[in-house]
Amino acid sequence: MNDAFYNLAYTKQERIINAAMKEFVDNGFVKASTNNIVRHAGISKGSLFYYFQNKKDLYFFLIEHTRKDVKRVFDAIDYEETDLFKRLTQISFAKLDIQKNYPESFDFLTSVFTETSAEVKDEGHKKIEQIQKEGFEKLYINIDWSLFRPEIDVNRAVEILNWTMMGFAEKNRSRMKTFENVGPELMADWEAYAQILKTSFYHKTDEE
Repeated sequence: MNDAFYNLAYTKQERIINAAMKEFVDNGFVKASTNNIVRHAGISKGSLFYYFQNKKDLYFFLIEHTRKDVKRVFDAIDYEETDLFKRLTQISFAKLDIQKNYPESFDFLTSVFTETSAEVKDEGHKKIEQIQKEGFEKLYINIDWSLFRPEIDVNRAVEILNWTMMGFAEKNRSRMKTFENVGPELMADWEAYAQILKTSFYHKTDEE
């Protein structure tokens, strides 16, 4: 890509990135249309190809962009926090904060993982696998697994927790543009869900 892209106004960068992500998410690499991208971004096709050599160059720029977003998510973790629920809550709200500007970011990463085009599949999958590896290594650092009751299958419990978080994020996507105002309200909503799961999975405490 041409580094001159970063000289654009931030709002214009956002428009281009979001338009491109949505097009790739909706249609996959092969069917993604640069005509649709420039129309939704409000730029000329010549401008797009001034900043990016071709559709493939744009695609891998977006992967790198979302890799940085994922890094921001894991940089937000308090690694002194040993409660998995609280750890995942930190991650969930860091993701929501990113999605208020780039709503397709994490859907785009998923689409890269499922992409079948021979032109980008192998390299794209390698990049996603590296992102996942780095993320999972950090996710479970210093977690206290003894909080779970012994009869609970921890792997399945984590899956259920992840599904709940994804559903919660999708349900509240329309509220993300005003995240600063609704953050405390979202946190309270999430804590209500988390408490139900904690009661199901964790040892009872003296307060319960």
